[in-house]
Amino acid sequence: MVKITLIVACVIFLLMPSGVAQTNPDAMEGAPGCGAPGVKFEVKTDKGTHSAQPEPGKALIYFLQDDSDFSSRPRPTTRMGIDGTWVGATQSNSYFYISVDPGVHHLCASWQSTVGPGTSGKTAAAHFTAEANGVYYFEAKDKWLRDGGPAGLYLKPMDSDEGQLIANKFSFSVSQPKK
Repeated sequence: MVKITLIVACVIFLLMPSGVAQTNPDAMEGAPGCGAPGVKFEVKTDKGTHSAQPEPGKALIYFLQDDSDFSSRPRPTTRMGIDGTWVGATQSNSYFYISVDPGVHHLCASWQSTVGPGTSGKTAAAHFTAEANGVYYFEAKDKWLRDGGPAGLYLKPMDSDEGQLIANKFSFSVSQPKK
């Protein structure tokens, strides 16, 4: 009986660290679209409009960061990932776009660093199926509740007309990984 109890205790002990890691909101490995946790970006924005058409046989994804409900300063830099690789970043009502192959893609949006107290929920994920020559818009919405509630980040697909309208109001984001 003691031997069985010891075996059960060892199994529980060995399984416990993996269960704890999965509940950590900062663990990027839990979202298939996210890149490596240590990657950080420098971001510059341009007020001019930048639009694109998909390359033949490819799809185009617009990532828009909407901070209209984020009342705190500074506003977060948000990294955007596709299929496990960070592809760029946005900051304060900006956007960028990237060309992808058709098929299923896993997306991720994650605050580059903690902005302030109550910042759990700073990573969001989604997946979708891209079709050749399709144009897709995804909104990373930053929220900082004015009543002192926790900050959050939400990633959702947008209607293409609404996405185009918002992109025309926002700045274009150019980012590069920090060295």
